[in-house]
Amino acid sequence: MRPAAIELLRSPNSRSPLKIKSITEEQDGEIKSGELIAEDSGDVYPIVNFLPRFVIDDAYTASFGEQWNRYRRTQLDRFNGTTLSRDRLFEGTGWKPDELIGQNVLEAGCGAGRFTQVLLDAGAKLCSLDYSSAVDASWSNNGPNERLTLVQADLFKIPFPLDFFDKVFCYGVLQHTPDPKRGFMSLLPHLKSGGKLAVDLYRKTPWITRWTAKYWYRPVTRRMSRDRLRRFVEWYIPRWIPIDNALQRVRVLRYAVPAIVPCWNYTGMLPLTSEQIESWAILDTFDALSPRYDSPQTEETLSAWCAEAGLEDVQIQVAGNGLVCNARKP
Repeated sequence: MRPAAIELLRSPNSRSPLKIKSITEEQDGEIKSGELIAEDSGDVYPIVNFLPRFVIDDAYTASFGEQWNRYRRTQLDRFNGTTLSRDRLFEGTGWKPDELIGQNVLEAGCGAGRFTQVLLDAGAKLCSLDYSSAVDASWSNNGPNERLTLVQADLFKIPFPLDFFDKVFCYGVLQHTPDPKRGFMSLLPHLKSGGKLAVDLYRKTPWITRWTAKYWYRPVTRRMSRDRLRRFVEWYIPRWIPIDNALQRVRVLRYAVPAIVPCWNYTGMLPLTSEQIESWAILDTFDALSPRYDSPQTEETLSAWCAEAGLEDVQIQVAGNGLVCNARKP
């Protein structure tokens, strides 16, 4: 971490400012290892491999740490040669790249940093967090950067200032927490008056599709060892994709079989090479089957959260991975 980033950090428990307690190793002007201490309580937080750590382990997010470190470059635009992450962010949020220049943005849940790259490229001053060890993948992909403050922290105890951020961005996260509503509400105190919120959630539907067949299998797969599940997915996905592609040409089987066999096959949907299709399918299928929590929501539920929070200019639409919500704090 940059020594100057200490000004942006707060104790997740007491909300008090932090200061540097010790530095044991520095590299190129960054603190690689050391300790932070809360000024009031004396709580100590380690800096490990350049990143402040406000949680002691991955807890319920361990599968994400594994997948994003293993496939850390798969979905980043500058490595896959597409603009898929950039397009998804700006189409989903309705934000314009030039409005992000110099703005303070909170990214709650960074994964390997696919959207981190987009926000930094647009000129934002970014505070980014993830509960899992995926922060190490994001640091590998995006750090060091003088406009990036990256930490491992709990969404429910965000170690950044209150009433501070111009924008809060949270994609692909809330449905994987033990309490999606609480996670949603945890974002709002950090948004300043007039600031914009952008979140997405999986959509709860009464029918089974290619994308919801996972719920038949998750009672078993989420209890499997992550290594065993990953190896199984890496084995069957490359073999199943050609079969899945062939089934798409048979009208009666086009929807039925893919809804039975979980496979995040983007052939014909995304501008990817066959090798990238395979890599994305392995990543996203593992992502669907492995998390401890996966709680889709309805438009009505998300709308009720926004109303309870007193948000304005609320827009909820079916897009992206399910539901996309954009709103403004009064």
